[in-house]
Amino acid sequence: MISEKPDLSSLRIDHGSEYRPPRKWWRWVLGLSILPLLVIVYLLIMRQVAPGLSVQVGTATILSGSQAQALLTASGYVVAQRQAAVSSKATGRLEYIGVVEGDKVRAGEILARLENADIAAELERAKANLALAKADSTEAALFYQRQKKLFESNLISKAEFETAEARYQKAIANVESNRAEVKAAEVAFENTLIRAPFNGTVLTKSAEVGEMVAPFAAAASSRGAVVTIADMNSLEVEADVAEANIERVKVNQPCEITLDAYPDTRYPGKVSKIVPTADRTRATVLVKIAFLKIDQRVLPEMSAKVSFLPETAKVSMENQATMVAVPNSAVTNRNGVKMVFLLEGNTAKSVPVVTGRVLGDLTEIKEGVKPGDRVVLAPPGSLASGVKVKTSQ
Repeated sequence: MISEKPDLSSLRIDHGSEYRPPRKWWRWVLGLSILPLLVIVYLLIMRQVAPGLSVQVGTATILSGSQAQALLTASGYVVAQRQAAVSSKATGRLEYIGVVEGDKVRAGEILARLENADIAAELERAKANLALAKADSTEAALFYQRQKKLFESNLISKAEFETAEARYQKAIANVESNRAEVKAAEVAFENTLIRAPFNGTVLTKSAEVGEMVAPFAAAASSRGAVVTIADMNSLEVEADVAEANIERVKVNQPCEITLDAYPDTRYPGKVSKIVPTADRTRATVLVKIAFLKIDQRVLPEMSAKVSFLPETAKVSMENQATMVAVPNSAVTNRNGVKMVFLLEGNTAKSVPVVTGRVLGDLTEIKEGVKPGDRVVLAPPGSLASGVKVKTSQ
């Protein structure tokens, strides 16, 4: 049997055709889409890391009409022109105190008393001795008058008369001596009573019943002042004015006083005194401003701001219309719109505003800005909303 071999000559390998995997075109699309995202992330990172645009910053403030025309402003404190730390002239234990903080007292009123039983007994003894001396003086005077008549009648000798006269003079001197002792005892007793030196209000109470009280707190364990009182009708403001500006302040110049506790109330005042000396450490001069009108809300040691006004200015104690104002340089014009750049953290934010009057270095803002807002001064042309900024001193 003859087997036929298969014809393998037709089987050939085609080396001209190679295997090629399918193209992944989506990789190109993904790469092209990631590139803008990387650019955006880079810009955001650079924006956070960048030092920011250097700007100067001011603050929006509240002004009244009179403050707007002020020649000068200064800060100070309310003080009482008549104020006293009342202490005792004697040393002893405090037995009684009859006032507390806020009480109104009259001149001569007893505020406190030291233990004085021994001094009271000494005063009584001195008074008794005075009464005895007066009785001896009366007896000596009567005896002297009888002896004088007898001497004039030549019934007694001159020596007897002179003895009677000397006895009478001694009795008179003894009365005066005992009267002085009574006065000294009265003074010692009075020194145990602590009285108000003038009409006023008790500000502080520094001692309690049972504590030792001594003049000038002579002992370490003793108290000096018992109470501190002030005449609330003598309240004034003491303000420090820089030497460079003191020439703008004159006695009787009208002022407006604003207390930090009551910022909406304006108190009229005037310059009462310019202290004729300067503080070399602070380069300031002390100026005292008197209240022309005052109410019970004003208390010593309150912080105050004083606006020194022109001579023709008038100040009312009533609440005046207030306004919000920013430095003139904070207002800018962008595309015909007046704007202010507010500082929020370390980023600027543009806010359109409605402006009013120009008040010296300030501009009234009717809408867009609140008191206390921080505003960018003289904003550069490259500044835009959202731009990071840094403040320069």
